[in-house]
Amino acid sequence: MLVTAKTIDIEINKKQVYKYLGYDLGSEPSSRIESLLDQHIELSDQFISPYTTYTILDVDFVLGTRTFLEGSVCFDSGVVGRLLRKCQKVALFVVTIEDELESIAGDLAEDGLLVQSTVMDSIGSNAVEQVANFLQERIRDTAEAQGLVISKRRFSPGYCDWDISQQAELFEVFDGNTAGVELSETCLMHPRKSISGIIGIGLPGQGIENYNPCPVCDTSECQSRR
Repeated sequence: MLVTAKTIDIEINKKQVYKYLGYDLGSEPSSRIESLLDQHIELSDQFISPYTTYTILDVDFVLGTRTFLEGSVCFDSGVVGRLLRKCQKVALFVVTIEDELESIAGDLAEDGLLVQSTVMDSIGSNAVEQVANFLQERIRDTAEAQGLVISKRRFSPGYCDWDISQQAELFEVFDGNTAGVELSETCLMHPRKSISGIIGIGLPGQGIENYNPCPVCDTSECQSRR
């Protein structure tokens, strides 16, 4: 069963937006940038249209790096497999803020307002993360009602060892009901401010909640290392 939602209240996290803008944790932006961000956060609200969809499938079995889900769905990733080996179920999701804010940022860039464009783009990046966080909490509530827990981390095609081409396999599950998000021939999403991925679901005490693949990963220069 697909579950969708469009009426979602989110709050932009200014500290995270500063990080997207290149500020180190604890560093203070100039008063001009802070004022500009406040103005654009207020302005951006009318251009952010959250949209989420998700479904929960049973995990059938894991064989090597390949995970088989109900409905003949198969994901090929060691990172994903090591998580889902611990799980009974998995949530597949797609979230977006649609494309209006992205269009506004593009228009600002074309007008030569590069700082304003970058600020608006960074707000969009945080907005879609907040939408994903909202959805993750809803999935947590659903799992807890059944005595289950979820993974704190979300995993998306294109990250770790999960090839981006697997977006096609994930999207096929939704049969076109992907919150208005479409894939290019190279499996990139449009609107660009969209996130797809999985969240593991299973019994407490199996190492699901705090599953972290980073300690056993050989990629030393990964920006997502935790």
